[in-house]
Amino acid sequence: MRRPPLFLDCPPFLNELRRTVFADCVPDLEIHEGDPDPKTRAELLEDRAIVMNDHTLFTAELLAACPALKVIVFLGTGAASYVDLEAAAELGITVRNYKGYGDRSVAEHTIALVFAGARRIAAMDAAVRRGRFEPQDGFELLGKTMGVIGTGGIGAEVVRLAASLGMKVLAWNRSGVDPALPARAVALDELLGNAEIVSLHLLLSDATRGFLDVERIARMKPGALLVNTARGGLLDEPALMEALRRGHIGHAALDVFAEEPLPADHPLTAMANVTLTPHAGFMTREASINLLAMALDIVEEERGRLA
Repeated sequence: MRRPPLFLDCPPFLNELRRTVFADCVPDLEIHEGDPDPKTRAELLEDRAIVMNDHTLFTAELLAACPALKVIVFLGTGAASYVDLEAAAELGITVRNYKGYGDRSVAEHTIALVFAGARRIAAMDAAVRRGRFEPQDGFELLGKTMGVIGTGGIGAEVVRLAASLGMKVLAWNRSGVDPALPARAVALDELLGNAEIVSLHLLLSDATRGFLDVERIARMKPGALLVNTARGGLLDEPALMEALRRGHIGHAALDVFAEEPLPADHPLTAMANVTLTPHAGFMTREASINLLAMALDIVEEERGRLA
């Protein structure tokens, strides 16, 4: 007999929203708050047809150990980073994800990182806390050229925000740039060579993994500010760190990393010309409400399909 749908790894803040905002949605949904113990995970998943997944890694081995599993509802867009999609397809497991729930939140975080890098906010905050009251030089955004790589939902919002701040916006998108956006569509090399600020907004896939590699980093304008709120896998991190050490890239403001959580002893944490945040671009109450609402709707939809 199938057991009710399970939210396998519910973060505490989403569990609170579930209780206070969505109490009447999927009333029999079982919640496991926090990361499940690998020793008891199989027991949690046993006889579940539908599972909500926030960040647990579903390897081919784990998927094969869940014969009743029919649907994984991944909370977000980057399911490929957490679920072996090829193995899921072979086992007949549907993986549902969705986009658009936090476009504005991530875009605003991107612009916040632009400001932080341009004005050295994190470095000055740390210095003041150490008793060093020494203003650092920065630069204004007005009139600067920002290059936006990827103009889907988030990238398009970033374009609009950057333009509203008086920046000149260059944009490149694999499938073309919407002419209604306040940006000039250009070739990728032109964007890299002319933008004083470059922001990544591509989906991570086999085609985009390592997209900003050593050759493309070398084509960037010397001293440029690089922002990444998309996926860490889009960047060649060793090449980025070497460019930061040489000063070819003036500053990197990063919300995402190849390995997450970022290890405390990672070389990026010791670099002065880097601003780091812990994959927090989507973390607003507004985006979280959208995220959970969409996921619960999909659970109900899939339950009806499987009935």
